[in-house]
Amino acid sequence: MLSMLIGLLSGLVSVTLKNITFFIQWILEKSIILSQNGVYFILPLLGLWLVYLFVKHISKRPIEHAIPSILFSLSKKSGIINRSKIYVPLLTAPLTVGFGGSVGLLGPAIASASAISSNIGQLFHIDRKTRSLLIGCASAGAIASIFKSPIAAIIFAIEVFSLDLTFASLLPLLIASVSSVLTSYFFLGDDVLFNFTYSGKFTIKDTLFYLILGIGTGIASIYFSKIYFAIYGFFNRFKTNGQKLIIGGLAIGVMLYFIPPLYGEGFGFINDLLHGNHLHALGETPFDEYLDNIWVVIALLIGVTIFKAVAMTTTLAAGGAGGIIIPTMVMGSTLGNVVAKIINQLGFQVSEANFTLIGMAGLIAGVLHAPLTAIFLIAEITGGYELFVPLMITVSMSFIITKNAIEHTIYTKELAEKGALLTHDKDKSVLTLMSLDSVIEQNFTVLRPEMTLGDMLHQGVSKSSRNLFPVLDDEQRLVGIILLDDIRTVMFDQTLYNSTSVETFMIKPPDYIDYNKDSMQRVMKKFQTSGAWNLPVIKNGKYFGFVSKSKLLTAYRRELINFTS
Repeated sequence: MLSMLIGLLSGLVSVTLKNITFFIQWILEKSIILSQNGVYFILPLLGLWLVYLFVKHISKRPIEHAIPSILFSLSKKSGIINRSKIYVPLLTAPLTVGFGGSVGLLGPAIASASAISSNIGQLFHIDRKTRSLLIGCASAGAIASIFKSPIAAIIFAIEVFSLDLTFASLLPLLIASVSSVLTSYFFLGDDVLFNFTYSGKFTIKDTLFYLILGIGTGIASIYFSKIYFAIYGFFNRFKTNGQKLIIGGLAIGVMLYFIPPLYGEGFGFINDLLHGNHLHALGETPFDEYLDNIWVVIALLIGVTIFKAVAMTTTLAAGGAGGIIIPTMVMGSTLGNVVAKIINQLGFQVSEANFTLIGMAGLIAGVLHAPLTAIFLIAEITGGYELFVPLMITVSMSFIITKNAIEHTIYTKELAEKGALLTHDKDKSVLTLMSLDSVIEQNFTVLRPEMTLGDMLHQGVSKSSRNLFPVLDDEQRLVGIILLDDIRTVMFDQTLYNSTSVETFMIKPPDYIDYNKDSMQRVMKKFQTSGAWNLPVIKNGKYFGFVSKSKLLTAYRRELINFTS
């Protein structure tokens, strides 16, 4: 019942996002000033400015990227998402996309729907695991509603959110996906994103060309990821959000002036390519008088391929809100169309529409590391199930190249570095879900290095049930440890009580745990490599407690049972 409710709400979120965005675009298109003077390339700057004002004065929370923030909530916040994330994407994303920002609406739809499902889960007091499954249902519902592709939506939730494919998880995902699609049909009718029905057939002679397309999309996926992090690194140099807004808005405006297809999401651009209308797809450019030459058209399409990633990342880095999945599809469709045009100009004959479709799948597989999602998404939204063989050829090639070159995606790179990424590797996922605070023990008797052996025995050993004692200086920094086994042979020799000190017997621990830096995976590895039964925890340079191997393994087993039950 909850998955059905979440599916319906996810569909409503997607429909609302679309309608608000289309309304903004309709107002701007009907504007007499803008339509007569053709100054649409200044709109993204205006949209970014409105988002900036909203964030600064109303939400007062920085914009977070949808999928990474959800993944972090699943791994470190027990699937609890702040209530404000229900409505913030519904306002910031339409302002960004409606004013021409080169990003998509799918990410914000998933973010808002996931926030709704998380808060419903909290309302009904369901456990963390079920709450995580309902967030997966929300993401599946958002995708199913936008693309009308329920199977691909389910696979996306499994691949990206690392959900286990069992009957217990499949049924709620299926119910949420179907109910969301029905919601979309109810409000939007039979309208589809791509008004195109596949009618061609795969022929064996095209195999080599699909392999070439797979290599191309693999290389383009690597470029996409590299340019994403490079541009973000560039914008992080600016000290204020205002500087980012101005630089980013102007950069997007310049790109739009020379390459108009970069404006907005780009679904119309993809549809034009699918119908072979590349002139309408390119729009009015400074190079219109040269468009009779097919190589100029190819060059402009290559420009779209290269600069779509640049425009998308600039929009996000400058303060805009949106997703990367739809820009990925735009870039992939353009690359596929370019490859087909070049092949045809070389004297061979291939379907440009087919390559346009399969190019989208290749880039989705490479950028998101979600090959099954890519295959089923393109097959479902176009009805091109006969393209399964070329889809698998291109997608597998793209995925192999990208996975070997880049271990983590745009979504997961920072989370993996923080040790906050859930994967299908159950051992790593269990360690990710564990909290260091839950295994830290602090009931240890503290010693000072200048204490005599007698003072240590009377004030420390006799009053402690532990066989381990941290030695701290006046600033609470750990300078060593005392093991009871190391002093057992001298602890009854009263002649040493006043002549020896703690400093005489203390030793350095085999390793340290950094509270601020070490993930649970690193903590477990330190125990394995050091062979220690207890390791000290250092927080901000000072002693904080100890972690024992026995408590760590007990907590690990308990979390493993909860995770796999």
